[in-house]
Amino acid sequence: MGFRFERIGIFVTDIEKMTAFYRDVLGMKIKTEGDGYALFENEGIEFGMFARSLLPEFIEAEPTYPSGVNGTFSLTIDVSDFLDVDFEFDRIVDAGAKMVAQPKDVPWGQRSSMVADPEGNMIEISSWGQAAGGDI
Repeated sequence: MGFRFERIGIFVTDIEKMTAFYRDVLGMKIKTEGDGYALFENEGIEFGMFARSLLPEFIEAEPTYPSGVNGTFSLTIDVSDFLDVDFEFDRIVDAGAKMVAQPKDVPWGQRSSMVADPEGNMIEISSWGQAAGGDI
């Protein structure tokens, strides 16, 4: 029996700051928000953000969290062509994201870059689209 992920959720320290970043910088549309959470609409899968302070009441273990750049996972923003990778990277870094990896062409035919949100979660900005010289 297969299943489909319905929501990806992250637990954050500063829910207001993180909600503002994903809404205002990345342009995600808020579906609903309340005390300690925000749910964003994103083409068939919901993206949720929840205050870390709420987590201990739901689990029976002591949670731990990475510090610095979180190398545990990354979210990926797919843009239409290679030039858009550079444009979005610069725009998002100028808006307050931390630069993790400058845009570059990678051997498997993609252009990719990495930034981190205000709490260090990695966001890849990439494209499988067109290079400056045409289709790949």
